Amino acid sequence: PRPPLRSPPSGGPYTTAPPSPPRAAEQHCLRLLERATTPASLLQPLAFLLKHGLHSNPLVLTRLFSAAGSAAPALLEPLVAALLRPGLPLDAFLLNTLIRAHVASPLPSARRRAAAFFPLMLRRGVAPNKFTFPFLLKSCAAMPGSPAAGLQAHAAALKFGFAADHYVSNTLIHMYSCFGAGFLGDARNVFDRTPKDSAVTWSAMIGGYVRGGLSSDAVMLFREMQASGVRPDEVTVLGVLSAAADLGALELTRWVERFVAREGIGRSVTLCNALIDTLAKCGDVDGAVAVFEGMEERTVVSWTSVIDALAMEGRGKEAVAVFEEMKAVGVPPDDVAFTGVLTACSHAGMVDEGRGYFDSMKTEHGIEPKIEHYGCMVDMFGRAGMVEQGLDFVRAMPMKPNPIIWRTLVAACRAHGRLELGESISRDLLKEYPAHEANYVMLSNVFALTQRWKEKSEIRREMSKRGITKVPGCSLVELDGEVHEFIAGDESHPQYKEIYRMVEEMSRELRRIGHIAATSEVLLDLDEEDKEGALQWHSEKLAIAFVLLRTPPGTQVRVVKNLRVILFQRCSEEWIELQQHVQVIVN
Repeated sequence: PRPPLRSPPSGGPYTTAPPSPPRAAEQHCLRLLERATTPASLLQPLAFLLKHGLHSNPLVLTRLFSAAGSAAPALLEPLVAALLRPGLPLDAFLLNTLIRAHVASPLPSARRRAAAFFPLMLRRGVAPNKFTFPFLLKSCAAMPGSPAAGLQAHAAALKFGFAADHYVSNTLIHMYSCFGAGFLGDARNVFDRTPKDSAVTWSAMIGGYVRGGLSSDAVMLFREMQASGVRPDEVTVLGVLSAAADLGALELTRWVERFVAREGIGRSVTLCNALIDTLAKCGDVDGAVAVFEGMEERTVVSWTSVIDALAMEGRGKEAVAVFEEMKAVGVPPDDVAFTGVLTACSHAGMVDEGRGYFDSMKTEHGIEPKIEHYGCMVDMFGRAGMVEQGLDFVRAMPMKPNPIIWRTLVAACRAHGRLELGESISRDLLKEYPAHEANYVMLSNVFALTQRWKEKSEIRREMSKRGITKVPGCSLVELDGEVHEFIAGDESHPQYKEIYRMVEEMSRELRRIGHIAATSEVLLDLDEEDKEGALQWHSEKLAIAFVLLRTPPGTQVRVVKNLRVILFQRCSEEWIELQQHVQVIVN
């Protein structure tokens, strides 16, 4: 007799058989890894992986390394050292993930190791694919001091036939621009050979020019991009705003703001923060505040940007009010915000308030002051004429003062007549840091103020002997969308003859109305008449004369200086706002 018929399994005749135990363990582990968003939550899938013998499964390891890179960066390298064994089967997916996870790590040691996985890939006979090289080139870009690795990576991309890939080309442009100004030509060569139908390509080259200090070239390239018909995206706009901030190009910044509104480019928090920063650096602090007030969402960067903007214009009380408002709405200040509010107190002469904020960093907010904060305090004491207090503060610092703090103190000594102390500090700086031009210039200026011309000449000869040159001061003005740069005594401008005649006319008019040049600040061994002549050809006057030639009466003149650098090498432009009338022009 026939055996009795069995009932089919639930779900009908097409039901899939349940996965085998190893396959089920793999899928369960992958689900656990998807939910791992913190170091603690990563421990459960790791324990499961080890318990069920999945440490040789390339797919599981790929997901584990990816999760560790985002959720627990400190665990990434120990996990790789423990699990990436010689006999482990490798594929491009796993190795690409390792390169990407290391590149994105906040830990410098991990970022430095990222490129090392590519030689491993080649030794194990794993063929790279088009996804390998963008990750690899990003890892090389993170090592700007080692361009040789980037050159080898570029050669490998050529060898394997991926150099012409759009993503690879864009990353090549980024990588070369990260290597410094000397490699911008290589970045441009890649850019010129790459199809330019994507905003990413243009943004990469624009950003490269900005990083390399060629902001004028960045603006010119942006104009070419517009002419080509490619629509800029947010990254492009951020690059152009960085260039405008470097150039002090206010009209360009305002045009970009209008362009963003006209083109419907989303005003993200990042973009608004960049607008605040750029408007402030271009001298329009009120415009920066208006952007801040119009933001629906604000981050601590937004608050800090507007505090910095007000601080740099000397509007200390307003900056402090914004800082207090930030705390009132529940945004905890970070160390950068404290740098901003301390700078505001320094520029506004609010010494007692500054001391209070400095003390509150530790006592109320648990933030250990950094050397930047100590530098702000020294600057505050110096501006207030409290040179002795500043010196005592420096001597009591828990870390070694850096040269910038000492130079800040020297500037205070010079401003308040403590020239002997300034000379002593300058000499000590020169002994410890003999290669920095600022130390020579400061000591030379102290000698000039005490009319010790022989010692001043000896310092200048020593600079020449060592090949050290002083960075010349320059002045920039923006006119009709173009930025013009002037250096004292400069004759490179196409209209320099007309500019010089205008300067002479300005000087005559100033003398006629009773203006007397402040020759005490001319630190040269000259008689009074020659000192007035030295003042006459300052870069600021050349810039003002140029604008007077090219604009109608009533135009506001904005001159940006390159040598005003706030504490700790944070560049800030010193704006001189003058109504266009020769009577208000000052030395």
